[in-house]
Amino acid sequence: MIEHRPLGVGLAAAVLLAGAPAGLAEGDQRAVQWRAPRTADGHPDLQGVWTNATITPLERPDQFGQRLVLNDAEARALEQAEADYNAEKDAPSDLSQELTGRCRFGTGASCGYNNFWIDRGSQVAIYNGAKRSSLIVDPANGKVPALTPERQRSMAARVQTSRNNFDGPEARSLGERCILAFGSSSGPPMLPVLYNNHYQIVQNRDHVVILVEMVHDARIIRLGGKHAPPSVRRYMGDSIGRWEGETLVVETTNFTDREAFRGATENLKVVERLTRVGPATINYRFTIEDPAAFTRSWSGEIPLNADNDKIYEYACHEGNYALPGILAGAREEEKANAAADKGSTSR
Repeated sequence: MIEHRPLGVGLAAAVLLAGAPAGLAEGDQRAVQWRAPRTADGHPDLQGVWTNATITPLERPDQFGQRLVLNDAEARALEQAEADYNAEKDAPSDLSQELTGRCRFGTGASCGYNNFWIDRGSQVAIYNGAKRSSLIVDPANGKVPALTPERQRSMAARVQTSRNNFDGPEARSLGERCILAFGSSSGPPMLPVLYNNHYQIVQNRDHVVILVEMVHDARIIRLGGKHAPPSVRRYMGDSIGRWEGETLVVETTNFTDREAFRGATENLKVVERLTRVGPATINYRFTIEDPAAFTRSWSGEIPLNADNDKIYEYACHEGNYALPGILAGAREEEKANAAADKGSTSR
């Protein structure tokens, strides 16, 4: 398991530097004590390669209740449990034993992935110096709010249709077709997944581009201006950014009806805030707003840690025979069913 550690000093050392600059939005004062370097146009420089890999889950485990912050002993226990799990899974398989078992994170000899491929990280998320029990910070229980009753019904029907529809590639999920990263890795919001949790940020006066390692997605954020008309729908939505002091604020709307992030509708609005708080850390906060889907808005926070690694191409389709295999299997099943029906009617 590769562990990606921050490159520079953290917030504690940064406090010794100059005080926070004027013009910060509320909530950023604590985060920004260190002043980020500037680009040629005078804005904070967010450029570089960053990773959000962490073992901290999106939703808080029940054992921590309303507690967002872990103590040191709890954090060590979680990290040791992760290390022990990986050590066990990385050991040679005992071929005398039946290769079955539960598929934690989709890994295992009889599951979708071998543990060799997984790179979730090895540490809990540390945000403003605090070790977090969940990425969700609002509501206080650290859980995704319930879907509205109407959305629950529509999502249940959608899932049932998707599971049973093998008519063609268009009926399969975006991730299965290598069109968009699974698990909201590409975002927004940008959430950690099983592996490939790197992002490269490039910016100029008018745009910020976030290149996502998973699948190959590139999100283009236009600084200033207006959203596209509602008739224009895009994978990853339509992102408009603005600077509020040290923070890049990004508002994304105009999603398609295919993503359905955690049950969201195409009218989802995601507001992201990226604040560079040290040489090696960007504080990333997101807020989800979709009254047609969720009973309330909700927010999360994730540190993006600087990384010296390069982002390599993720050739999702290369050597990937899963989708043609799935569709070929469906055609064979249809032939078998047709032959059985023909035999029964000829009697």
